[in-house]
This record gives sequence, structure tokens and C-alpha cells, in this order.
Amino acid sequence: MEKVQAKYLAALRDEMAKNGIHTVIISGTDPHQSENPPAHWRDREWLTGFWSTNGTNGTAVVTPDKALCWTDSRYFLQAEEQLQGTGFSMMEEDGPNAVDLVDWVTENTPGGSVVAIDGTTFSIAQAQRMEQNFSDNNIVFKTDFCPFDTIHPERPATPDNKLFVHDEKIVGETVDSKVERVLAEVKGELANAVLLSSLDDIAWGTNLRTAGDIAFSPIFVSYLYLSDEMRVLFVDPAKLTDEVREHLEHYSIATKMYNEVFDFVKRLPKAVRLLIDPEKTSRTLYDSLGCTPVFGGAGVARLKSIKNESMLSSLDRAMEKDGVALTRFFMMVEKELPAGKLTEVTLARRLREIRLSDPDCVDESFASIIGFNGHGAIVHYEPTPETDVTIEGNGLLLVDSGGQYKLGTTDITRTVAVGTPTAAMKHDFTLVMKGHIALARAVFPEDTTGHQLDVLARQYLWQEGKAYYHGTGHGVGFFINCHEGPQNIRLNANPTPLQPGMITSNEPGLYLADRYGIRCENLIETVPAMTTEFGSFLKFRTATLFPFDLTLFDTSIMSDDEIEWVNDYHAMVRARLLPLLDAEEADWMTRKTHPLTR
Repeated sequence: MEKVQAKYLAALRDEMAKNGIHTVIISGTDPHQSENPPAHWRDREWLTGFWSTNGTNGTAVVTPDKALCWTDSRYFLQAEEQLQGTGFSMMEEDGPNAVDLVDWVTENTPGGSVVAIDGTTFSIAQAQRMEQNFSDNNIVFKTDFCPFDTIHPERPATPDNKLFVHDEKIVGETVDSKVERVLAEVKGELANAVLLSSLDDIAWGTNLRTAGDIAFSPIFVSYLYLSDEMRVLFVDPAKLTDEVREHLEHYSIATKMYNEVFDFVKRLPKAVRLLIDPEKTSRTLYDSLGCTPVFGGAGVARLKSIKNESMLSSLDRAMEKDGVALTRFFMMVEKELPAGKLTEVTLARRLREIRLSDPDCVDESFASIIGFNGHGAIVHYEPTPETDVTIEGNGLLLVDSGGQYKLGTTDITRTVAVGTPTAAMKHDFTLVMKGHIALARAVFPEDTTGHQLDVLARQYLWQEGKAYYHGTGHGVGFFINCHEGPQNIRLNANPTPLQPGMITSNEPGLYLADRYGIRCENLIETVPAMTTEFGSFLKFRTATLFPFDLTLFDTSIMSDDEIEWVNDYHAMVRARLLPLLDAEEADWMTRKTHPLTR
């Protein structure tokens, strides 16, 4: 059945023809390279019908006779389903059948033809690679094609939600201190000013937050310029309250209109050596510079990734609150399941209500991923009324969720049995947990990267010819983004070492299409382990507080050390949460954390 996106596609092709464009590449993000962009910039989702409340990684390519949408393995099943009838076909961005987007465009665009992008929504690095490839093949590259205001008359406006100040007693650092540390990094990269485009960097640097600009993340649309002489926040003035204005004045931060950033950087003299991150700064902004650009900025992201003692202490309190909320949620599931009225959508709504009943929880950290049986195999599945199923019979229920607490950001996944799990389910769950435990127990030298540790989580699956293709771990922000760099734990090489104070997820999984999905996720803090004659070593401290489903462990394939880890973890969960639970909840928690035995 043809969907409305087919009409949108026809309108885009008409606009391409009017402008002499053969191929257009459409980003799935905004001018700040946000993972989950505001509605105003969700043009690729509107055009293709491939969407998620949490944001979806995807880039569309349209030619006169083809319409394709690239995405990664987290979304293959979802994209195949959602793109049906839209005129678009899915292309695999990773995995064994991956096709490189830029190579495909180069091979399928005739020499002398025009390839166009909206340069505000592509990073400098992305655009430079395209430009080089296209130039080498006699293809004209146009970076100012912005068709969506024309073909999408109901395009949402840019957000204007009010900002608020994040309590510096929780943050543990003033804006002056952060700016001083940022500028030290800037000078270390032989620059004398910096323009921050990444919204999480800006929220961190200003100690400001909002609700509503970006779903599930309390960051706000803006740019921030910093130098020894000047601090300027480019932001819609409608977002500023009296409290926020006073906060900005206290820290000598001037404000200008959001779109004034282009004229501002155009007027900067050549003597200004402006540090910009080529992965996070838009091509259009780069083309506007009148000063001298310096590519870099990894040091700023590293500063944000290392949480101080105040943050880590607050995060522990957030984890306790999250553990209480999850206890109440899963108790509700067990009580109401026999009535046969619980569905994926119902569970997502109920979990949100339970979490947000805590006054410190401002929002979820993403839309809950709740998938029963086959839906659990869709890595970033989001239940909708059209896809909703009742939780009944036997199988596995995957619940991936989190909260945005003023005390910190949480992210946890638990896979639990419904009815009687099969031996295969228990075997696969235990393989995933063996990888989870191996990573949680790792001890490693300073300067070790997540890439070097990633195999620990995959080894037991690989031994049986099984695999997952998403990352094993992502950095997590502090009341900012649930996904935060620069560190991660994944197959792809990343030069960023894991350092004390970094919070990272530990989430191996296994996904069997149309059968079930398994993911087991905790957040882990990098901490010092020991110092020996061979140097300093690090390890992980598990921060998340909620039990794993004891009924899903196959102890016959577990070592004594692995069983001991599960029991020690559950003992910690029990000790931390029992004082916060009522008698019925405490009894439930005690049963869910009893010692695992062979």
C-alpha cells in the first residue's frame, strides 16, 4: 500500500528538477549533529516515514529514479517495515552487507551532474569527504539546497522552551571553572577561541538545561563562543527567564539571537584562531568563517565525560531512585500479567508514570524500548498502537529504559522471562550475561580504550557463531544526553582511553529475528584498581541497581567466578535498595536477589 511519503518524494523530485539537481543527500540530524534532533529538523523522518521518538540513525539519498535510506544494524528490521510503501528502500550501513553511501552516490551520479545537501545539517568532516569523492569524479557538489521549507509547509518551528539553571551544588563546579578549563584545552590546541556547536557541550559548560527542545534530553538549541575576551551564547531570547539572565550575567555571558552566529563568525578577524570540532560543526558554519579555523575539540568532550565526586555521589542517589521505580514496575507486571491486559504500549506508559512520580525525575532519558518475543529482536523497537502486542504465553520481555534525574542520567536494560522460558532462551541469555560479567570484571592498564575491551563481551557468543553488531557500551552524560562521547566500547577503533570518572554502559545482546531479543545493561564507572611495577591499572564499578532474572541463568555453562559475581552484585542491590522499599517491596527484592546456585 502506497503511503503519503510517496507524495513527499514526488514533491522533492520536482524541486530537484527545478534546481538542476540530480542527487540529493538528506541528513537525519540538525545543525548540531544531535542524535535526537528537534522536530524542526526531522526532515529525513518526515520524507521517508522511517522514524522513532528516540531519533533514528539514517541518511536518505534521492535520485530521479531511486530513493534509498541508509541505517545501521540497530534499525534494520524497523526500517524494512516502516519504509514499505514509501518509495524508499533500505540500505545497510554496517554488517556483512554494508554499502558505503558516498561510494554509491559517486558510482550512480553521472559526471557533470549536481549532488546537493543542506550544509547546515552535515558536519564539516562529512561534507569534506563527499566533496573530495565527487570532485575526483567530475561531480558538482552543492551545499545550500534547503527544500523542506518549500515542500513541507507544516514544518515545525524551532523550539523556544524556557531554560533553567542546574543546581551547582549537584553539578559540583561553577561555570567560571568550566570555562577556564575549556580555554586551557583550547590554548593547548594552539587556538585562542572556541565555538561550541554540540548542544550537550553547551549545556554542560553553562550549567543550563531545558525541557522540550530535544525529546528526553534537557539540552537546548544554541551555540556558545568562548575566548579570554568574550563569552557569547547564541540562543532564542524567548528561552531566557529572569533567573537564567541573572545566571548568565553573573558569569559574564552575553546573548545574541541564535541565527546571528553566522554573521558573528564572519566578522571575526583572521587573528582569531577559532577551535571547531569538524565532527560536530556544520559545513555552512565553516563556510561562514572570517577567522582562522583550527580543527580539534576532543579535549572539551573529554572534560565533560569525566564526572566529579559531587556528580558521582548524586548519580548513586539517582540509581537508588531508579531501582525503586523499577521494583515497583516489575512488581506491577507480575501482579497484573495473569489478567492478560498488559501490552507493550501499556507497559511503556506505566513505566513512565512510575519513574516520573519521583520529583527529581524530569523526564525519561529515552522512550522506553519494550519488546515481547519477536519485537525484542528489533534493537531500537518502540511500541506503537499499530505494533502493540499483549504480553501473554511464554517468552522473553525486553525492557530498556532510563530516567533524566536532576541527580544524573540512568539507562538500564533487563530481559525477563514470561511464563516458561525455553532451554535455548536460557542458554542464549547466559551467553550474553557471561560477556556482561567478563566486561564488568575487567582490570586493564591506564590508556586502554573501549575498543580494546570490546571482545570481552562478545567472546562467548562468537564461540558459538553468534553475534550482535551494535556497540557494547556508550558514554552516558550527567543530566544531559543518555548517549555521550568521546569514549565508547565497540568494535570500531576509538582512540579515547577510558579514564576514572567516566560513566559507560555495558550492554551486550543477541537478537533472533521473529523469535526473541536479549540485552543485559548496567552503567559502569571507570575507577582506579591498583598500581604495580608495571604501572597504574583501572577497573569498573557497577553503578546500576536492579537484579537480573535468576530464572534465566543456565548455571551449567557458568564458572564459579561468574556465579559469585551475580551473587555479589545482587547482594549490593539488596543492601542499597531494601532501606528504601516498603515491606512488600522488600520481600519481593529479597526473593529476586537470593543466591544463584548450580
